[in-house]
Amino acid sequence: MAGLKLPLSMLAAVCLLQAAAPDIPRLTYIKSFPGSSPAYIEITVDKTGAGFYKDDPKDEDPLKFQLSPAESGQIFGIADRLDHFSRPIESGLKVANMGAKTFRYEADGHIGEVKFNYSEDVDARSLTDWFERIAETERSLIDLERSVRFDKLGVQESILRIEILRDQKRLIAPDQFLPMLDRVVKNESFLHIARDRAAGLAEWIRALPK
Repeated sequence: MAGLKLPLSMLAAVCLLQAAAPDIPRLTYIKSFPGSSPAYIEITVDKTGAGFYKDDPKDEDPLKFQLSPAESGQIFGIADRLDHFSRPIESGLKVANMGAKTFRYEADGHIGEVKFNYSEDVDARSLTDWFERIAETERSLIDLERSVRFDKLGVQESILRIEILRDQKRLIAPDQFLPMLDRVVKNESFLHIARDRAAGLAEWIRALPK
């Protein structure tokens, strides 16, 4: 990794993945967009589908998730078509600031990296959308966990936001929601309508093809 300077928190996370599976290719997406919410996104996924998400570069305990083989296969297939980020993808057009974005590919000692604000490349835009969908999903999970622990009246609204992602086909790796949904269903201290919504969403997730 000579010549590549990484934040300490990110370096620690990357080393963690390297120690666990040194030969597995990894993709990382970083977006820095001060003034937006969140202002920072970092997602790393390896080819087995194991990944982590964080919205703070100093986060030493990022949220972990697991993509399906089909999901990770699609993401890495796009990275293949982008030549593992060995060529520029920035459009060069004068457009508004849409966030400083980075794609990084790591495998077998090779690191390919590209930075951009806006790209007209169809594959680059598709890969960006994949990572943005992951970010939306993980933020929805964080929101649900927060509501379950600290805002029982807000649980119904949190589940509704997850349902909207589902209906828009932007929900990624939905199995990760099951522990929290089941917790809501079994706990009578939550509103009946929230428990019903949780049960319906959990049933939908369990019925998905595996």
